[in-house]
Amino acid sequence: MNVTLRQCSYLVALARTGHFGRAAERVHVTQPALSSQIAQMEAHLGGQLFERRRGEACLTPLGRTILPLAQSLIDTAQQIEEISQRGLTPLSGPLKLGVIPTVAPYLLPSLLPALAKAHPGLELRLKEATTSALRDDLENGAVDMVIAALPFPDGPFRSKAVRKDRFLMAVSAKDAERSDLPKRPEALEPERLLLLAEGHCLRDQALEVCGTDPGHRAADLEATSMATLLQMVACGLGITLLPEMAVISESTNAALRIVPFSDPQPERTIGLIWRNGSARQNDAEKLAEYIAAL
Repeated sequence: MNVTLRQCSYLVALARTGHFGRAAERVHVTQPALSSQIAQMEAHLGGQLFERRRGEACLTPLGRTILPLAQSLIDTAQQIEEISQRGLTPLSGPLKLGVIPTVAPYLLPSLLPALAKAHPGLELRLKEATTSALRDDLENGAVDMVIAALPFPDGPFRSKAVRKDRFLMAVSAKDAERSDLPKRPEALEPERLLLLAEGHCLRDQALEVCGTDPGHRAADLEATSMATLLQMVACGLGITLLPEMAVISESTNAALRIVPFSDPQPERTIGLIWRNGSARQNDAEKLAEYIAAL
């Protein structure tokens, strides 16, 4: 008996989840069926792939060696299937795209209609999530590509920068009347800096740009969305950094003012990220060029 593609998919699911029940749910089979296939795979290979610990599973050295090969087989099979579905037409067929929350509301309104018009055969499936969640989704194949701020967390990925997005200072109308507003982000008072909640890459970028140690911040206010964060700013609770792509959508509040920093202005780099060796390599290159041209 040879190792099958199904067994490879079960191995990858179990390696990613570390739990037989969750792995079975991910690949839509019963837990006994998944366990049986893993056992058959181990018997054929003549070695243990996982250490079992009360329902949990941890890769053995052999398992860690086999895992990237199994993922490569799955990617190749997916590539064959997708090529057969869409022929040679670029950006067609199903495409699972992940986007971080501080980019999705501002980029997608212009990107989606343009893609639909230029590539009517593209079946775009979107997921909005934090960078860390999308990093895991990209590695395990739950999404094909990700639009996020660079640098992206380490992994078997490739990336291409698609645009620069400078940071501006969002202040209340009352704060805007002050003549001593900081000209550089590092001059912002840490106790007045408002941030998104843990897990959002924009939080880390703001701390880095402002040169602020999160442990030294006195402000105990944070939000899970840019809209809420700016409402807090408009009420005079503090100051925050606003990406330029969000200005049109988020600066309609009359109590809010957007102020640029002095040159050189801080910025972030937005990129498109995909798995190294992905079946959608060519599509990723074309989509990156498309986003950069918007």
